[in-house]
Amino acid sequence: MKPPSRIVLVSLALGLLATSASAERADRDKPVNIEANRMTVDDRNKVHVFDGDVVLTQGTLVIKAPRLVVTQDADGFQNGVATGNEKRLATFRQKRDGSNEYVEGEAERIEYDSRNERARLFNQAHVKSGGDEVRGRYIEYDALTENYVVTNQPGTAATSAPGEGRVRATIQPKSSATGQEAPAQAPSNPR
Repeated sequence: MKPPSRIVLVSLALGLLATSASAERADRDKPVNIEANRMTVDDRNKVHVFDGDVVLTQGTLVIKAPRLVVTQDADGFQNGVATGNEKRLATFRQKRDGSNEYVEGEAERIEYDSRNERARLFNQAHVKSGGDEVRGRYIEYDALTENYVVTNQPGTAATSAPGEGRVRATIQPKSSATGQEAPAQAPSNPR
């Protein structure tokens, strides 16, 4: 038996939560609300398309994109693709579990594969958690292993030309012995 359409949407939202290993756990029990200018449902092929100023909310999770497409495979696993356009990127924001910090991310395209529990951000990819952040053309997060991969392209090694396609990371130091944190410095981001 295949899950109903609402489960598809809940699974997409939960999948995008995987971009943070410590996302707000209570969000999983909240209803999913989606607003868009247009929705198209193809029940036979298990495809749901939301177009125009799409806003998905579930608890503290907010996903915004010009377009959101949710598909379901024969085994009931869902894949979601939130895409931006020339005017704005696809974005997500969610409160971290047990803290007042948020995890935020953006990219031209954000994909989630529920079968493999992987989130992938393509082009102008940026994920920020507290003061820590990573930037690159491609960011992949594996929720099962809690590992990130940040590269200049999916499936490639670093380029050999200095400065070309470089990834950026800023990792804030933990509190020092005096209880104060070191001042943060933002990485240069030449475009």
